[in-house]
Amino acid sequence: MATLLYRLGRASFRRRRLVAVVWLVVLVGLGAAALTLKGPTSSNFTMPGTESQRALDLLDERFPAASGATGTIAVKAPQAGQLGTPQGQAVVKQVTEEAATLPGVVAAVDPYQVQALSPDGRYALIQVQFAGRADEVTDAQRTAYEKVGAQAETQGWQIAPGGEVLNAEPEVGSTEALGVLVAAIVLVLTFGSLVAAGMTMLNALIGVGVGMAGLYALSGAVELTSTAPILALMLGLAVGIDYSLFITSRHRQNLIDGLSPEEAAGRAVGTAGSAVVFAGATVVIALAGLAVVNIPFLTVMGLAAAGTVTVAVLVAITLAPALLGFAGRKVLPRRLRHREAVGTETTGTRAGGRPGFGFRWAHWVTKLRIPVILVGLIGLGLLALPAQDMRLSLPDAATAAEGTPARINNDLVQEGFGPGFTGRLAVVVTADDPQATQAAVPQVTALIQKTDGVVAVAPPQFDPTGRTALLGVVPKTGPTDAATETLVHDIRDHVTGIRNADVLLTGVTAIGIDVSEKLSDALPVYLLLVVGLSVLLLMLVFRSILVPVKAALGFLLTVAATFGITVAVFQQGHLAGLVGLDTAGPLVSFLPILLIGILFGLAMDYEVFLVSRMREDFVHGDTARQATINGMGHGARVVTAAALIMISVFGGFVFLDDPVIKSMGFALAVGVAIDAFVVRMTIVPAVMSLLNNAAWWIPRWLDKILPNVDVEGEGLRAHLAEKETAAV
Repeated sequence: MATLLYRLGRASFRRRRLVAVVWLVVLVGLGAAALTLKGPTSSNFTMPGTESQRALDLLDERFPAASGATGTIAVKAPQAGQLGTPQGQAVVKQVTEEAATLPGVVAAVDPYQVQALSPDGRYALIQVQFAGRADEVTDAQRTAYEKVGAQAETQGWQIAPGGEVLNAEPEVGSTEALGVLVAAIVLVLTFGSLVAAGMTMLNALIGVGVGMAGLYALSGAVELTSTAPILALMLGLAVGIDYSLFITSRHRQNLIDGLSPEEAAGRAVGTAGSAVVFAGATVVIALAGLAVVNIPFLTVMGLAAAGTVTVAVLVAITLAPALLGFAGRKVLPRRLRHREAVGTETTGTRAGGRPGFGFRWAHWVTKLRIPVILVGLIGLGLLALPAQDMRLSLPDAATAAEGTPARINNDLVQEGFGPGFTGRLAVVVTADDPQATQAAVPQVTALIQKTDGVVAVAPPQFDPTGRTALLGVVPKTGPTDAATETLVHDIRDHVTGIRNADVLLTGVTAIGIDVSEKLSDALPVYLLLVVGLSVLLLMLVFRSILVPVKAALGFLLTVAATFGITVAVFQQGHLAGLVGLDTAGPLVSFLPILLIGILFGLAMDYEVFLVSRMREDFVHGDTARQATINGMGHGARVVTAAALIMISVFGGFVFLDDPVIKSMGFALAVGVAIDAFVVRMTIVPAVMSLLNNAAWWIPRWLDKILPNVDVEGEGLRAHLAEKETAAV
């Protein structure tokens, strides 16, 4: 692979104008396709095979008028009891009629007809039915809905529209640019050259642009969840900068070693590019592997992010050497651009021959390896403790940013009616004939009313055929409360004895519980798949048994500690103010499994970059300890820069108001920090030093059957040596 990439790098360098034009044409073409073919994103989390999804499918068939998005307008009178006065009734009627005439609305229910009034006569709920699904509601319709009741508010009334119709795509604004700005500063400090930093950033931005344009061009044919593009952008930008950084760093070192620019670019792509391809492949495999969970929205999220990572890899191994060709020796600091300066400086060594920080750190870690390992393990173990209390759910308005329409509506409903009204359940009773349904409904109602945690059961609504009935159930607790989860299971258990009719429980709350449980069940299987994959892949790369096992255990430490910190902040609320979190609550249900897939690829990235140099020096005669020190000394600067860049990019998304995106950015930033600085740059060299020569042991029979992927470039060195011999 290294030899093939070496040839690709040289070809891209020589034909740099053609390569640049091709990528620009691809960017413009996909951008035009995205503008013309872009479809709406969806906030629907479907879950085939679950009871709640079967019930929803049945409702779509039997109650088509109720299949669209719903909204709830909370009304609060200036004083208690005012809803019972003629003046109050007139105000509520006016708001209801206004809502009913909004664009896209098919009906608005008068709260007096359905008794949706609080006992103190101060709060009312107006149910609004839209014709289309939440993702089909236009921005104009949503804006008009948010402004309903403006006249009543001038009279001192509080009108708060809410409901699923307000679920809109999270917006990426200027705050995320802070992360990119920090990444640019890190690049300048790392390279000491504005040209090298700018070229690296340009390379990554073109890759992200191509990836995102392609994703939006496909969105007209493939349903994307609202978080899928954000995840793709977040990951594509981070790995795009890092992959270009690795290749540019190796190219610069090759120039310093005296190679011509073309040869330096070719060898950079052949060596560092091999690590980029391997690291990118692991991220893509892990993300695409989310399909094994068999959850459609998660599969789409994984494939969307995998697509942007694939583009980032392709851009790094083709466009990066082309841009290096345009930059020439300007990628070096000014003092090293002249040819007479070649060979005067080596990576990891400061002026005067003093070892760089990476070498000094490696000496210290290997000398104190036992205490370092113990402190690292105990520290990460303590950080992981909160993870045992982790709870998962789909996001709801209770954790939305304060001041947003959804949060105001949620708080007002809870204030007037209790938390259960924000997460009402729906029970579907269906049978082959109307008589069976009519007989089953009273039994179901009685059983549900006897269940602990139920406030009320609404009268049934029947479909035109009379074969299907819909019952509304109001729980005492909110949608993400553990007691509500227990209630859902209790209701399902209690109605299993109903004969001659099927009883299905659904609703946004029940769907969230079903999704979370299915994801929790899939988490151990997916984790085992990822860990097994990491052992196999690293065995191919390093021809070792213990190095892959050590890497997998380090990955598990990273994941556990990251889960623990994220739970402590976002679920338990510790230091939540530092990340701008208004209200703590359960983690979004798909965060853990996504985090495992992404961190796996990033962890293997740093592992390969550091340990491949250790193996290279060990194979060429260094002792195991010295090889460990050399690998850390030469790789620490680049890995530190790469980690800081990823932390900056991911951390930039913490400033978004959306709590889901905020938690994703936070968890990824923390995970990268732990894996890069604690696991890969501290625990790994200590363990490698402790294992000594045994780290590189592999049975001969296994060594023979494993294919040689040549990530370290041994085959490339042999190829270049043959060329030099032939030239002589």
